[in-house]
Amino acid sequence: MAVEIVLPRLGWTMEEGTFVEWLKKDGDEVKPGDLIYVVESDKTTAEVENFDTGILRIVPNGPAAGARIPVGFLLAYVAKPGEVLPFEGGAGTGAVPEPVERAAPVPAPALRQAQGPAQEPAASSNGTAPTGKTPTISPRARKVAGQLGVDWSGLKGSGSTGRIVERDVRAAAAAAAAAIAAAPKVNATPVAMRAAADLGVDLAALAATMPGKRIERADVERYAAEKRAPAGKAPVPELVEGPALRQAQGPAPVAAAASRKPMSSTRKLIAERMMTTLRTVAPVTLTTEVDATELVKLRESLKADAANSGGEVPSYNDLLAKIAATALSAHPQINARIEGDEIVTEASAHIGIAVDTDRGLLVVVVRDAQDKTVRQIAQASKEVIARAKDGKATMNDLRGSTFSITNLGVYDIDAFTPIINAPECAILGVGRIVAKPVIIKDKVKARKMLALSLTFDHRLVDGAPAARFLQRIKQLIETPYLWLAA
Repeated sequence: MAVEIVLPRLGWTMEEGTFVEWLKKDGDEVKPGDLIYVVESDKTTAEVENFDTGILRIVPNGPAAGARIPVGFLLAYVAKPGEVLPFEGGAGTGAVPEPVERAAPVPAPALRQAQGPAQEPAASSNGTAPTGKTPTISPRARKVAGQLGVDWSGLKGSGSTGRIVERDVRAAAAAAAAAIAAAPKVNATPVAMRAAADLGVDLAALAATMPGKRIERADVERYAAEKRAPAGKAPVPELVEGPALRQAQGPAPVAAAASRKPMSSTRKLIAERMMTTLRTVAPVTLTTEVDATELVKLRESLKADAANSGGEVPSYNDLLAKIAATALSAHPQINARIEGDEIVTEASAHIGIAVDTDRGLLVVVVRDAQDKTVRQIAQASKEVIARAKDGKATMNDLRGSTFSITNLGVYDIDAFTPIINAPECAILGVGRIVAKPVIIKDKVKARKMLALSLTFDHRLVDGAPAARFLQRIKQLIETPYLWLAA
C-alpha cells in the first residue's frame, strides 16, 4: 500500500512551514534514508528523510517554492510499481488506504489568486444545499481537494443545488497550476524568500533588477529599504500659542519618518516563548564576580597548542560548557525540569549555547557534555553553531538542552538578567572578562575578573542550592585543574 508523505512537525511549536524544493523527481525510486524534499521552519531549513522503499509519486499541483503549508499537508506518496493512486482515479479501488481527513490546507499565493475571493463563511443546512454563506461540498470533492491541496471554502459549486463537486475542485487545481506555471521563475535562496514574505517584497520585480543573479537575503532587505514609502509628516506641537512666538520660532520642525516592517515569524516565536517563560516560571537571579585569571591562562595555552598541533581552539563558551556540566553532576537538582506534578532530573548534561543569527536568537545544544573533553565540546559546538548561522540546523541541534549559557561579554556587558530557556531550571549569563585591581594577601594585583548571572526557577530549586551551584562554578573557573584532572 502507498505511504503518504506529509509535512512533518519539526518542532513542538511548529504549525506550518515553507516548502523550498524537491530533491527527488516524480517517478524516482526511493529507499529509506533518501532525502526527498527541503522545508523551512521558523528556525531552520531541513532536508526531510524518506522511510520507505518504492516509487515517489508527487501529488499534482502541489505547493510552489516559497509557499507556506500546514503540518500534515499531503505532498506525495511512496508507492509500489503499478499502484494506482487517488489522484490517478484510484479512489475506491482498494489500491491505497483512504486518506486521513484534513482541514483545508493553506494554499500558495498563486492558488489563492486562481481560486478567486473567498465566499462568506457560515454553516450549511443538511450538506446538500447551501445556505448562502458556507459552501457545501460532496464527500468525493472534499477528498480530492485534500489530495490536490485545494482550499474549497472559496469555490463556487456547479452542482444542481450549488454544491461543490469534484469537477469544481479539479478546475480550481488546474487554474492554480496554470497560474503557477505562468508566474516568472525567481532564483532566490530560501532565506531570501522568507525575508521577502516578511517584508512584502515582490521577488519577481527584484529579480528583474539583477538578471542572472541569485537573490540573497541582503538583496531583499536593500530592495525593501529603497522601496519603502516615507511615512506622513506631522508638525511638532508648539509649546506656547501666540503669533509673536510662532514668528520667532520660524517654520515648525517635522518629525522624522518612522520605519516599519512586519515582525518575522522567528521574532514572533521568540517573543511568544519569552512571554510564556515569564508567565509560567518563578525566576530569581544571583550574581557573583569570579577571578578568571587561570581560565584565561588555560585558554591561551590551548590556543598555542592548537597552533602547533592543529585542532579546534576552545572558546570561553566551550570551557564554560564543560565547567557547567561538571557542576551539574554535583548539583543534579539544577539539571531538572517540571512535567505536570513531577520533577524530572536528567542523567546527562545537554548544554544549550545561545547564538546570535540572522534569524534571531537560537539555542544550539552540545549533548552529553559531561562525557566530552574540552576539544570535543569545541568541535561539536563549532559544527552546530555553523549550521545555525547558515539556517541549516536540524531540530536535534535545537532541542533537548537541560541547562543553557548566554554570553554577552563580547558586547562589553558586565552583568545582566538572562531569561530561562524553558523548561530548563536555570541559565548562566556570562559577562566580559576585564582586568581589575584585586587585593590578595594585602597586596594589590591585576586580575582577570568575570561577572556571572545565574537565573533559576524558584519552583524547582530554592535559593541556597542555586547559590551553592553558582559557587561551584566559581570554584571551577578559578581553579581549572579541579575539572581538568577529573
